[in-house]
Parts: sequence; C-alpha cells; structure tokens
Amino acid sequence: MRLEISVLSKPGGRAANEDAYGFWAGAGVCFCVLCDGAGGQGGGDVASKLAVSTTLAWFQDSPECSGTAIEAALGSANRAIMQQQGTESRLANMRATAVVLAVDATHRRAAWGHLGDSRLYCFRERRLIAQTKDHSVVQNMVDAGYLKAEDLRSADRRSALFAALGQEENFEPAIAPAAFALADGDTFLLCTDGFWEYVDEAAMEQALDEAASAEQWLRAMEVQVVARGGKAQDNYSALAIWCSDPDSTADDGSSRDASMATTISV
Repeated sequence: MRLEISVLSKPGGRAANEDAYGFWAGAGVCFCVLCDGAGGQGGGDVASKLAVSTTLAWFQDSPECSGTAIEAALGSANRAIMQQQGTESRLANMRATAVVLAVDATHRRAAWGHLGDSRLYCFRERRLIAQTKDHSVVQNMVDAGYLKAEDLRSADRRSALFAALGQEENFEPAIAPAAFALADGDTFLLCTDGFWEYVDEAAMEQALDEAASAEQWLRAMEVQVVARGGKAQDNYSALAIWCSDPDSTADDGSSRDASMATTISV
C-alpha cells in the first residue's frame, strides 16, 4: 500500500510554534504522531517535541499496529514528560496533547488513539466516517446535552482540557475500539485545535472533493484557517495521509514542495 503523507505546521499569530509532529515507516508499518504543547515559558514546545520523539522511538523498538501498542507508546511519552518536568522550574507545568495513527500496510489495517484535543479524522470515498472526541470541558458539555455540537468551536473555555500528556491523573488515552480495515482511497487527517477550530467537517469534505493530492488538500484548508483565524491565530498543524494501491499511477512529486509531501510504500 502506498501512503502519501503531507505535513503543515505554522506558528500562526504566536511568537513560537509549540506544535510538533513526526512519522516513521519500516517493516510494512507506518506511525504518525502530532502533538500540541502547553505550559507557557517555553515548556509547551519541549513537551510536544519530547512526546513525538519518545512515541516514535517506542514504535521503532516495537513496530506493532494495535491499540495496545499506541496506549503503551503514549504511556512512555507521558512518563518522559513528567520526568523532564522535574529538571527545571519553567518546565514544571508543561503538558502536550497527542494523536497517533498506526498503519499496517501488509494487513491493510489501521489503529489510532489520542489524548487531549488534537484530533484524527478518517474519510472514505471523500466522506467523513470517523473522528476522535476531545478530552475537554466543552466536549463533556456537548455529551451531556448542555451544548450543541455545532457550537463547540465558538464556546467559552473550548481549550480547557481535563486530560493531556504530563500528568498522572486522568491518563486514559482514547483508543479506537478495534482495528480499522483499510480500503484504497482512505484518507486521514491529524490536526491540532488551532487547525480544526477554523475548518469544520463539511469544509474538510469539500476541500477533499476538490483536491488531487494530500498537499493540495492541506493547502486548501490552510487558506480557511488563515482567513478565519486572524491576528490572534494559534499555532496550527496537520498531517494528511492518503492510502492508495501501490500499482496505481503515482505522481512523481515534481510539482511539490519536498518539505511538504512524502510518498512512501510500506
């Protein structure tokens, strides 16, 4: 199975970018990780980078595509952040959200998990069929019926989280309940709240309908993020992963920015 992976990470209107991402492929599997740091005074960027590097290192040692593996990898990242918190006072309160996608190309299946409000969206035939649910106060209000789902993006305290990497309490990553059987053309989007807050699900589908590549899809959605985010725009990051038949005709990438898109066969 061929995976086309395109990435986007910008500081927005902030002085520094505290988001981090990474992916690793080998032995027929691919693992993608996206994190959003928090904590202030530089701690957020430390937490997010540490979470990405630790999670990917865990998968490199144990390249298994399963919910159990994702939970263990995130547990390793959580311990690494908590250990680092004790090394400097400015890092004491650092936290990070995380979302992980694991793809087993050999057996054509995927698994995912997350903690916090960085999200995963899954599309089939260019329509949304699955997405993660935030570990946030506002999401709990939606679940309890106190707030409509369509009002979540504009609600007060929408960034207030009750779970993140870097804390012992409430460390319960949400893991997809079963392995997801992949089909050619399936598409995944991993993104931080600074991205999805300004692009709703209908707009994601519309942009996907009009895109010929993962990079084009991200670029189209970024236009909306920038237009709607304004000067106070938070950091925004996203990974787009397109799954396709390796025997199909592939774009040679000559028109792409090499720093943005990568095509791998696993």
